[in-house]
Amino acid sequence: MIVLILLAFAGMLAGIFLLLNMTPFEFAEDLTKSFASREMPISKRIGQLNHPREAKGIQKTVREAKEMMLLTGRGGKFAALCALSLFLAAMGAVICILIQNYFMLPVLAVGMGLIPFWYVLFTSHSYKKLMNNEIETGLSIITSSYLRSESIITAVEENIHYLNPPVADVFRGFLAETGMISADVKQALSNMKPKLDNYIFREWVDAAIACQDDKSLKSTLTPIIGKLSDMRIVAAELDYLMYEPFKEFITMAFLLVGNIPLLYFLNKDWYDVLVNTGFGKGILAVCLLVLLISFAAVIRLTKPVEYKR
Repeated sequence: MIVLILLAFAGMLAGIFLLLNMTPFEFAEDLTKSFASREMPISKRIGQLNHPREAKGIQKTVREAKEMMLLTGRGGKFAALCALSLFLAAMGAVICILIQNYFMLPVLAVGMGLIPFWYVLFTSHSYKKLMNNEIETGLSIITSSYLRSESIITAVEENIHYLNPPVADVFRGFLAETGMISADVKQALSNMKPKLDNYIFREWVDAAIACQDDKSLKSTLTPIIGKLSDMRIVAAELDYLMYEPFKEFITMAFLLVGNIPLLYFLNKDWYDVLVNTGFGKGILAVCLLVLLISFAAVIRLTKPVEYKR
């Protein structure tokens, strides 16, 4: 009976979208735009600036995923990601209703809803490694030209064709600003700092700004780039250790989930208690909650090595 009700509900939703000539992703995008367009009261904005609150839990995960999508040029797909999250959360609720485990319903719904955001964060680790390598290459060749020509504009113009995104986009913006907007090289360099989320890149920009007043300081640029090389070497040595928690989590999760069907063959009475009684369903919900919390922690532990002072 529950299956028939769910099928009827799904058919009703499909009919509504067909009548409105709209897809679920378009509906979710319009919904998120309406919330995003609301202006926050000025008193609340002042309060947030004076006493900023650090995001935690689910809010922090969603915010980090959104920032990473903006950084990789996929910010326009965030609404579709939210729509997929809502769909997976609904699927998790449906699964719990079908197996009649209402203790697990909020846990599975939230867990499946967070899967797209966790996927974005996990895949972003490889992007950060590639970005760090590209920053190292780009800064190295620009610094070599700058040491020879003593002109940061000439150094960037000579090597802009050898750079790849996102570093190339940042230095193209620098050339456009110095060539068409303002001749203030120091201000143009300063405007580059927030465009790349990398501590060493910002330190290099500060040193390049200082070099505009004192050319003898250009010798400080090379040691800064050396930090990127050291970081890459350390990351390569620790790469296996960084992913060790993820491997251990996969093993333990497989053992935990695999014990449920194994229990059916070992002792059907115990399996009946675990699956069909309220106490057993509560235990399954707690186990799933522990798995989801552990998975979120493992993703944060597998971040690439970054230099910070």
